[in-house]
Amino acid sequence: MKRKVTKAVFPVAGMGTRFLPATKSIPKEIMTLVDRPLIQYAIDEAREAGIKEFIFVTARGKQSLEDYFDSAPELEKTLRQKGKTDLLDQLKRTDMESGAIAYVRQREALGLGHAVWCARRLIGNEPFAVLLPDDVIQGERACLADMVEAHAETGGNIVAAMEVPNEKVSSYGILGVSEDNGVRAKVSSMVEKPAMEDAPSNLAVIGRYILTPSVLQNLNKKERGAGNEIQLTDAIAKEIGSESGVYGLRFEGQRFDCGSKAGYLQATVAFGLDREDLRDELSDFLQTVQLASNAAAAAE
Repeated sequence: MKRKVTKAVFPVAGMGTRFLPATKSIPKEIMTLVDRPLIQYAIDEAREAGIKEFIFVTARGKQSLEDYFDSAPELEKTLRQKGKTDLLDQLKRTDMESGAIAYVRQREALGLGHAVWCARRLIGNEPFAVLLPDDVIQGERACLADMVEAHAETGGNIVAAMEVPNEKVSSYGILGVSEDNGVRAKVSSMVEKPAMEDAPSNLAVIGRYILTPSVLQNLNKKERGAGNEIQLTDAIAKEIGSESGVYGLRFEGQRFDCGSKAGYLQATVAFGLDREDLRDELSDFLQTVQLASNAAAAAE
């Protein structure tokens, strides 16, 4: 019988150097898209997929990230006294039940695989999800919910996948596939950040995973890969050809790389336009900017 996925790991130990100086004092995961921190999007997606236990792999300087999920009695009292029930409802989305969330420290930055390995004792011997908050996915249905549903059918290891331009394959873990129905692909190889000429395809892994405990056993060997880091991709690749196997799942929706400044700005615009209370004003502003840009270009 396949075990249900109820635990998720959130690797949030990174320093966020691409967003300095903002991340000098604010964890990157607390930076907001419109009015919700990046980490809240990941938590909401996990909740929609049925996740009950949330494991954060953190590092020094992440105290405000932990505080974000704590209760705020004084703020709640003030909002209640002022009758701001809509804001109270929004605030409740940030609450986590006692015992639902746990924190472990990654003392050295040794790669994504090492970060996941740090959570091994809390994961135990059951399948688990991994979500990278940098990857924000906008869609009608949560990407992880589709992955949990697929795992219930196939078992094994499942990675979220999307086609990327050939010139971008060196920035991703890339899949080679032996079977592909256009939605779910059986993986025959995985290569971390290959050169364009060496890539088996342009089907890239993005920051959503459902993994079996055997991946943790592979990570126990602490083998170094690309960048001299312990790569999660390498540990998953060892499961190709095993009884559990590895599958790539193409997800519905648009993925934004909020680990880059350009991706973060694109996501901010996209999520702003998706809001009824912001759409008209933001759309008018963007049209004004575009017209001004076109006029400036014509004048050159």
